Amino acid sequence: MEPLFEIDLDMAPKGSRDASRTLHAQLKAAILDGRLAAGAKLPPTRKSGAFFGISRNTTVEVYERLVNEGYVVTRHGSGSYVADKLPASPTRTPPNGAGPPDRRLNEFWLRPDVTAAMSFWRDSPERAAPLPHVRQVDFRPALVDSRLFPFDVFRRVSAKQLRGLERKPASFKSPQGNQGNYHLRDAIIKHIALTRAVTCQPEDILVTSGAQQAFDLLARALVTRNETVVAVEDPGYPPMRVAFAAAGARLVPIGVDDEGLMVERLPPDVAVICVCPSHQFPLGVSMSTRRRKALVEFARRRGAVIIEDDYDGEFRYDGSPLAALRIAEAADVVFYVGTFSKCMLSALRLGFIIAPAWAMRTLVAAKNCLDWHCSTPVQIGVAGFISEGHLTHHVRKMRAIYKKRRQLLLNVLQGKLGEWLDPIPSYYGMHVAAVARTPLDLDAMAERLVPHNVKIHAFTRYYLGPPTRAGLIFGYGAVDLPEMSRGLAALHGLLKNAGDV
Repeated sequence: MEPLFEIDLDMAPKGSRDASRTLHAQLKAAILDGRLAAGAKLPPTRKSGAFFGISRNTTVEVYERLVNEGYVVTRHGSGSYVADKLPASPTRTPPNGAGPPDRRLNEFWLRPDVTAAMSFWRDSPERAAPLPHVRQVDFRPALVDSRLFPFDVFRRVSAKQLRGLERKPASFKSPQGNQGNYHLRDAIIKHIALTRAVTCQPEDILVTSGAQQAFDLLARALVTRNETVVAVEDPGYPPMRVAFAAAGARLVPIGVDDEGLMVERLPPDVAVICVCPSHQFPLGVSMSTRRRKALVEFARRRGAVIIEDDYDGEFRYDGSPLAALRIAEAADVVFYVGTFSKCMLSALRLGFIIAPAWAMRTLVAAKNCLDWHCSTPVQIGVAGFISEGHLTHHVRKMRAIYKKRRQLLLNVLQGKLGEWLDPIPSYYGMHVAAVARTPLDLDAMAERLVPHNVKIHAFTRYYLGPPTRAGLIFGYGAVDLPEMSRGLAALHGLLKNAGDV
């Protein structure tokens, strides 16, 4: 198969003695600046005249030189390709944007606090090498165990849906305009009615590329730059704050106690209130009935709106079912944000907003401006997965698995680790937060766990204002029982010697 080669080369005149040197320099330059990407196939030497206007022998000589220099590799019977890993060169662009920031960039995205918020799950450079050949224990929150997802079922359902798409191709329409999208919105209605007691109609739902795009759309629709006051839970979910800050909102951190967001601390001029009422991120508390009522009354009285982030509400383990904040009586002031990242896979990048009717037209326009609509094959695959009952089955299975992990975690936190940590009561979700009983440098503790192949987050990275509590967050979404036991044992050992931290 002939390669696609659309690189414009400035070759020496035909018959020139500089043909070899010129071709070498031109190909090397194209490789270094990325015009010839890693793995790109070079034209076959037998077609040298057509592609380069030089002899085959000259091209063979140039290719061999590039191979010796490490820029090209040959594959027997296949041809010559740009190497996947290139040799170091002082003229190459620094990786990952290293070097001083360019003044042409929007300086908002260069701010250290924004960078930290958008990469809150990342860890600082490791001070010591982790143990070799030992599986990592990852206690970081917001992770799911993809090993347990029924890929075979999802693949079969998606293939079935794609065959239908082949018979009736989707048209390029609005986020709420194509048939596959309608099927997904209809499936979402049934899913959230069953798991979260939320009732709505298909026209109330806007499908988004994950919860983060939902926050971005809401910020675009609700925020007037340098005017709109947005209240956020503190500690809270850092990427959501960034979406509103980027839109120009004036962020106000509001504390969280055992009953959830402290409604009485909301400023009178607040226009948007962001909350996780069912399972606050990251503390895990559920907002009390009293606070929920007060919050909705406050929003109505002040003309504000509430954004409810219900990121893992499907996973309930104890206590009575807790309805979402977005019930029929509050539908005019609550924007409900859901996601399939926790109950299915984060790689799907699929979420949704249930919005009041008065806001939907603006949200659709904002979505059109961003990407028009989410991937139709992904949407119809998820719609089929839900409609055929597979999501309900998967959630039920994961509830049982996560419940065992949660119970082991609580047993250890209340037992061996009880001298140092006090778990915050929580009945939902995929993580448990524990408050330090005594003064401890838990950020340093987290770093000291790295050589033990244990990753864990302290509270500090989730605060917008000054931290008011110290603690650790134990995610159990991506760690099985043996790994969890090993990680908790490593933490216990360090806590016993906490005086050395």
